[in-house]
Amino acid sequence: MTAVEDRRPTGGPLSLADIRAAAHSILPAGIWDFIEGGSGTESTLAANKAAFTDVALVPRVLTGVATADTGARLVGTDAAVPLAIAPMAYQSLLHEKGELAAARAARTAGAPFIVSTLSSHRLEDVAATGADTWFQLYCLRDRAKNHELIGRAEDSGCRALVITVDVPLMARRPRDARNGFALPTRVRAANLDAAPGGEAHRRVPGASALAVHTSAAFAPGLSWRDLAELRDRTSLPLVVKGVLDPRDARAAVDIGAAAVVVSSHGGRQLDGAQPSMRALPAVVEAVSGDCEVLLDSGVRSGGDVLKALALGARGVLIGRPVLWGLAADGERGVGTVLALLRAELAEAMVLAGCADASAAATLRTERWESHA
Repeated sequence: MTAVEDRRPTGGPLSLADIRAAAHSILPAGIWDFIEGGSGTESTLAANKAAFTDVALVPRVLTGVATADTGARLVGTDAAVPLAIAPMAYQSLLHEKGELAAARAARTAGAPFIVSTLSSHRLEDVAATGADTWFQLYCLRDRAKNHELIGRAEDSGCRALVITVDVPLMARRPRDARNGFALPTRVRAANLDAAPGGEAHRRVPGASALAVHTSAAFAPGLSWRDLAELRDRTSLPLVVKGVLDPRDARAAVDIGAAAVVVSSHGGRQLDGAQPSMRALPAVVEAVSGDCEVLLDSGVRSGGDVLKALALGARGVLIGRPVLWGLAADGERGVGTVLALLRAELAEAMVLAGCADASAAATLRTERWESHA
């Protein structure tokens, strides 16, 4: 892997906040609330971002580092930067090409792309973009459909199976209920062969059509036995997404997980749950190097990525910023998001005295108290 060059676009956005503002100016209010909102009072949504501010890096000096190699290997996939695109539903809400555009940008940037069960394009079509794809499975009531999806992921060349375990039911998301949010007929759950006019498309005032749809489709009350059964269905590396408690992380290792994703689901599930960044150190300690640890929820800059690496993560998942880029400028917008993150990370690594990701893992961190 070669040292990264500063590829920040000239004359364009200077930060992810600029891209967020551009997306906000374009999107209808209901769609903006769908991607930006959280559950309950949105306390975990806010805490996820604040938790990064609470971490202070202690840089090293006189290390002789002039350039930084941002390359990483995540769950057996080589990446140009230690991040993957998080699984996110219905990306055609943001842009006609949806997941296809985002996956092409990920391919160009050298980042793995995680295809959601609720993708608005078929996983085979997303894999055909040439991106390094992983498949994310929401466990469905229809067990035969779960098995079919795993087989399709394998046949499409997906390189890992990501099972989301923190959605025994979809939490109440007041913004969506207030908006009576439903999918437009042009957007559907393509992997589930969902036809227009189903539950997800039927607008009900004061309710979220997506909550109705997922309640009907998703299997409640999953257990470790269910996870083991799915593990036995595939030879793909298993990634368990949605872990906060160190005991669950250890159980995932014991069941054969190649990686766990420390995630509070972007503040969209249990409101009041511990922010992911706060949970990370204890999870890293619990797995004790027996599987990879990835961090999801609240990453908004390359500096945030470096903080996650310093606390023991192998890499991070990027969620909402990808949707902002997609809304603002399609494939090119997602590419801009990923280029900014890579450039910011490379700069932060050099300033902290880190030649590569392994050096980032040796940085000391402190709690940042002066803002309190």
